[in-house]
Amino acid sequence: MIKAIFFDFYNTLVYFSPTVEDIQMYACKEIGLTVTKEELIKGYKTADNFFNIENSKMPISGRSERERKEFFAVYEKIILEGAGITVSFALATQTWELTTLIPRKFRLFGDVKSTLKELKKLGLTLGIITNLNQDMKVLLEELNLESIIDVTVTSSEVGVEKPHPSIFIRALNKVGITPQEAIHVGDQFFSDVQGAKSVGIKPILIVRDLHVGKETGVKIIRTMEELLSLT
Repeated sequence: MIKAIFFDFYNTLVYFSPTVEDIQMYACKEIGLTVTKEELIKGYKTADNFFNIENSKMPISGRSERERKEFFAVYEKIILEGAGITVSFALATQTWELTTLIPRKFRLFGDVKSTLKELKKLGLTLGIITNLNQDMKVLLEELNLESIIDVTVTSSEVGVEKPHPSIFIRALNKVGITPQEAIHVGDQFFSDVQGAKSVGIKPILIVRDLHVGKETGVKIIRTMEELLSLT
């Protein structure tokens, strides 16, 4: 019997406004590169896989300023090349630096709050497991989720990042349940699906972009509402 559902935060419950693709399009236009939003979505898919694998080896937040700058230049290069644009390392660095100058805020996906409320009515405990190194209490208050989310676990709190088993085990211990009594929903195959599976939690991959998401061996949902028929 499922007693709790844990969620990844970014790109599962929330997105950036403006979106990362819109920010990229602005930066590319400033530099003179032509790219579409659809192409950038594909580029981010590849780049985010790279990000999560590298982050599991050594957290990006713990690297030196020089190492972070070099990493994000490579990350940007992968985004653009995944979108069909070949750029130099220097141009990738310039593009990434432009994107960092544009302010952004977290916004809830439209299907999140109503679905979370319905899940709460079913008596489920709801939690967040995230690699985001921010004050989750403040973020939940800003998003009006403080009365809906019961528990949060961050990588800074545990000292490791997903997919490390410890961050998932901490969430289970906070709620006081076994892995078989939990589901974890996230958008990343490496950090969310493999991380949850490593401790015995049932993973669900949410893929909102209809033209991507061919991973096998895992339940895939396209909208948050689909969880209601699975619990």
